[in-house]
Amino acid sequence: MDHYDSQQTNDYMQPEEDWDRDLLLDPAWEKQQRKTFTAWCNSHLRKAGTQIENIEEDFRDGLKLMLLLEVISGERLAKPERGKMRVHKISNVNKALDFIASKGVKLVSIGAEEIVDGNVKMTLGMIWTIILRFAIQDISVEETSAKEGLLLWCQRKTAPYKNVNIQNFHISWKDGLGFCALIHRHRPELIDYGKLRKDDPLTNLNTAFDVAEKYLDIPKMLDAEDIVGTARPDEKAIMTYVSSFYHAFSGAQKAETAANRICKVLAVNQENEQLMEDYEKLASDLLEWIRRTIPWLENRVPENTMHAMQQKLEDFRDYRRLHKPPKVQEKCQLEINFNTLQTKLRLSNRPAFMPSEGRMVSDINNAWGCLEQVEKGYEEWLLNEIRRLERLDHLAEKFRQKASIHEAWTDGKESMLRQKDYETATLSEIKALLKKHEAFESDLAAHQDRVEQIAAIAQELNELDYYDSPSVNARCQKICDQWDNLGALTQKRREALERTEKLLETIDQLYLEYAKRAAPFNNWMEGAMEDLQDTFIVHTIEEIQVRQLVPRRDQALTEEHARQQHNERLRKQFGAQANVIGPWIQTKMEEIGRISIEMHGTLEDQLSHLRQYEKSIVNYKPKIDQLEGDHQLIQEALIFDNKHTNYTMEHIRVGWEQLLTTIARTINEVENQILTRDAKGISQEQMNEFRASFNHFDRKKTGMMDTDDFRACLISMGYNMGEAEFARIMSIVDPNRLGVVTFQAFIDFMSRETADTDTADQVMASFKILAGDKNYITVEELRRELPPDQAEYCIARMAPYTGPDSVPGALDYMSFSTALYGESDL
Repeated sequence: MDHYDSQQTNDYMQPEEDWDRDLLLDPAWEKQQRKTFTAWCNSHLRKAGTQIENIEEDFRDGLKLMLLLEVISGERLAKPERGKMRVHKISNVNKALDFIASKGVKLVSIGAEEIVDGNVKMTLGMIWTIILRFAIQDISVEETSAKEGLLLWCQRKTAPYKNVNIQNFHISWKDGLGFCALIHRHRPELIDYGKLRKDDPLTNLNTAFDVAEKYLDIPKMLDAEDIVGTARPDEKAIMTYVSSFYHAFSGAQKAETAANRICKVLAVNQENEQLMEDYEKLASDLLEWIRRTIPWLENRVPENTMHAMQQKLEDFRDYRRLHKPPKVQEKCQLEINFNTLQTKLRLSNRPAFMPSEGRMVSDINNAWGCLEQVEKGYEEWLLNEIRRLERLDHLAEKFRQKASIHEAWTDGKESMLRQKDYETATLSEIKALLKKHEAFESDLAAHQDRVEQIAAIAQELNELDYYDSPSVNARCQKICDQWDNLGALTQKRREALERTEKLLETIDQLYLEYAKRAAPFNNWMEGAMEDLQDTFIVHTIEEIQVRQLVPRRDQALTEEHARQQHNERLRKQFGAQANVIGPWIQTKMEEIGRISIEMHGTLEDQLSHLRQYEKSIVNYKPKIDQLEGDHQLIQEALIFDNKHTNYTMEHIRVGWEQLLTTIARTINEVENQILTRDAKGISQEQMNEFRASFNHFDRKKTGMMDTDDFRACLISMGYNMGEAEFARIMSIVDPNRLGVVTFQAFIDFMSRETADTDTADQVMASFKILAGDKNYITVEELRRELPPDQAEYCIARMAPYTGPDSVPGALDYMSFSTALYGESDL
């Protein structure tokens, strides 16, 4: 007890004792004090398993008096004398009086002999001194204490009741409404206050005393008739009785405060556990999506047609524009949630959150890196495949055209070569046939190049894995086989024609003389042969066909020129936009970086500035969408290069995703810095100092210090540590072992003097209050004292209590309280 309380008590006790010597002569007051003080003493002695019947007799040997003081003070007194002699009794009473005096109470006119002799007045005075010191003195309400504090408490609690006016501890309580009001104010379900009447004090007093005894564990200390029948009830008796109400409801207040503390701690834990569950689920879902998506992107089985491959490209565009962006946001949100959770855990004295195996932020980043790697390879493969199919389509069409032309030319040639018209021909006809055959052989030789081209195209189609290679090969083989056959037939016909010519020339020699004599006939014959030869010129129709192909080729060239002009316009359109958007994204990234590391204004100013940036970035999205549309037109036009820009759509996409992630992450970092600053009472000047130190040692300007930078920073601040101590510090600032220290972790370390947060011992003490000072708590007590969801939360997680004083259903709140601040996965 401090000096102020001792002096106040001494100042108060002296006039009370002087006043009491006269008042104790009133038999009515003495009767009230006997009853009240006896009941008060028994309310404490029963905790030790005993009681008194006669207040002046039962304290004479000093034993129960010492026991009473031990119960109400919670301290052990000197060992009592067990003898029955007067000297033993006086010794025990003196020990009790010495203990009272040690509490700063000046005892006036009270000696051990008078107590041992059973002096009623002195015994009541001594008990009043004990009541005053241990039940009233420590009452404190709005900077008033003891009697004044108790009176003020009564006035505050009964203020809403218009028919109650507490001004003292005697007549203000005679009508019983003051007692009823105190009960109704704290436990309105126990009394129907509206039915009470001021003119029925006996009913009011008996109602209050009966309810208090039955429901509040306050023994009946006075009889209603004694109070009503006395002009002015005994002040000490009333004060003692009222102080029991104060302590009963003060205990309830303590229980309520304890319950509130527990609820607050449990709410933090429940919120953190929910954040952990949300992280685990989001991480699991994201990793599962990555796991499903990677095989799709790794699938390199090509389609057979240009249309099918373009559909794959369209599916990939949908993936990049529709399916992946929400996952980028989820990944960003996952990192934000993780950082916010770790900040809240640090601020509430909880250990860092360690995600399940394989679900660390680093695991997700690694999986995401694999996804983007195969994604990049997939798009390259798609474009290469489309180029390949475009080449294949061109070659296949070229093969078909040349094959068709060749097949049209060879049509009927075999039949012609198999003709045996030379068997009935004359020598001149044979010569004409030979000339015609020579012309055919020349034509055949000219077609050799086409056959070789057809074979070469077929070979290239095979090398490029053309899907319809079997039919191409079959057609090519047929052409080659037919070509070989035509060659053989051509040679065979020539030999036949030459044999026939030789034969006819021999015959003709025989007719020579006849011919000389028949010159006119020969002339006619030669003319006929010439005429016959004119009918066999084979180039006329082909020349006509060539004249028809020339305008068609001109038209194709015109169309191709128009297509290339259109493609060039698409290139310029995309390039112009990309050359604006790319630098804009880069500029914004640099500006955000500057805002996050510079020290202009408060954290709230930085947050406001960043939110404005976020808004401007979101408003820029339509330009990205427009560029995506232009990119789609370029891909559909099969344009694979663009000299008008160095930016590809993939560059823009990656930059845009990084920008969105960076602004969201930076905002979250500032929000967490505000949380830390407010929780730990860091001033803006201190925050600026932290930022200046961090920026100085962030030599790579990445917004993070690596291990060597952080070590140099600590040394500059005077830390003298070995490897073990540095490793310990790193485990605090880098719990996920990423090898870097963020500014948030740096702040936490620099402000490691913890804020005014709840501790495991405080939570344990709160449970102890709810448990009525027991070392365990029951299910019923938890459900009575805590809200349903938090009571069930505790019941589900508390282990059974196994101490020697255990009872069925007892739960161990001590290990539970420790676990709240130890293991994060209760």
